[in-house]
Amino acid sequence: MSEKYCQVCGSKLIDKELEGEGMVPFCPACNEFRFPMYNVAVSMIVINKKTDKILLIKQYGRDVYILVAGYVNRGEQLEHAVVRELKEETGMTASHIRFNRTKFFEPSNTLMCNFTVYVDSDSELSTNKEIDSFNWFAFDDARKNIKPGSLAAEFLNAYLDEL
Repeated sequence: MSEKYCQVCGSKLIDKELEGEGMVPFCPACNEFRFPMYNVAVSMIVINKKTDKILLIKQYGRDVYILVAGYVNRGEQLEHAVVRELKEETGMTASHIRFNRTKFFEPSNTLMCNFTVYVDSDSELSTNKEIDSFNWFAFDDARKNIKPGSLAAEFLNAYLDEL
């Protein structure tokens, strides 16, 4: 059980059988089942259509390249979060987006939803304070430069392997 306390009243949860679902966290004080909660985020393979290159970024003082990513706001559609995060972090406007795949990332309790995002050019590129540095890479070079063993690398490599 990942949730230990009720998100409504704060009481300690117990595991209880729910027909058709198996063992589910249950709040005896509220007399309600409390399905596990988790974060949702989007990550994106940003491709410049003019140069056919992929944008990789460095963040938070780390010296490794990763994909642009961000959390989805409550009630926000994934596609809207992709467009918003791209604009917030890079200043660029998405001309087209395509869903790739998802994977649950246990360390941050987050369902990561990966997309390919196409921009017409990098003329709008103006990074915010979340991005320390960035670089545009040819497809093979992006594969070589992304943080090895990361979820970002897993998403990028899966995308490139399908081309």
